[in-house]
Order: sequence, then C-alpha cells, then structure tokens
Amino acid sequence: MATKKTDLQSESAMTGSCACEIGESERKATGVDPEIKASNLRRLRRLEGQIRGLQRMVEDDRYCADILTQVSSVQEALRSVARALMRNHLSHCATQAIRSGSLEQRQAMYDELLELIYKNAR
Repeated sequence: MATKKTDLQSESAMTGSCACEIGESERKATGVDPEIKASNLRRLRRLEGQIRGLQRMVEDDRYCADILTQVSSVQEALRSVARALMRNHLSHCATQAIRSGSLEQRQAMYDELLELIYKNAR
C-alpha cells in the first residue's frame, strides 16, 4: 500500500533528508539563498504596486487593451518569481530528496515536481 504524502513529509523531516524543514503545521524552506529571497521580495512588492495600478485602471474605465497589456506584464513577472522559486526548490529540496532519500521519499518528490510543473503549465 502506498504511503500518504503527509507521512512521507513527516518522515523526511525526522530523517533530515530534505532541505525543507517540515513541522506539524507547515513546511519551511531552509536552503534559500538570501539574494534570491531579497530579489523575490522586491519583485513581489513591485507586483503589488502593479496590481493596485490595474485596480485603478479598471476603476477609471481605461481602455481594455491597455489593461490587458498590464495584466500580461503582471503574469510574466509572477512567472519570473515562480521560476526563481522552482530553481531554488530543485537546487535544494528536490536534489537532497532524490540523492539521499528513501525510495518513498524520492517517489514523493517526483510526484510533487510533476504536480508543480503541470500546475504551472496551465
């Protein structure tokens, strides 16, 4: 019988086979490069401003094509943050689980990565 994902995550936390710490209520990354984190936070703050700008554009009945252009810009900026996060996850958490984890932990990581890839492909 297959082990539940939460069981694998708990096992991973106890064995230290992943760069992510997993507590009872939440998982927490431990292998985050401070420069990448700062860069992502800057991008997200900029995105926050862009979203407020989009809200004003809608409130002001701006031309639809102009709003759509800004929406595309926000989407690309979010994809940029997602790529940086995925790169970090692959470099730390996934690499450690695949190299050092049990068969079940490796399988759980493969499943997680596929889920992330297909979620972001939509």
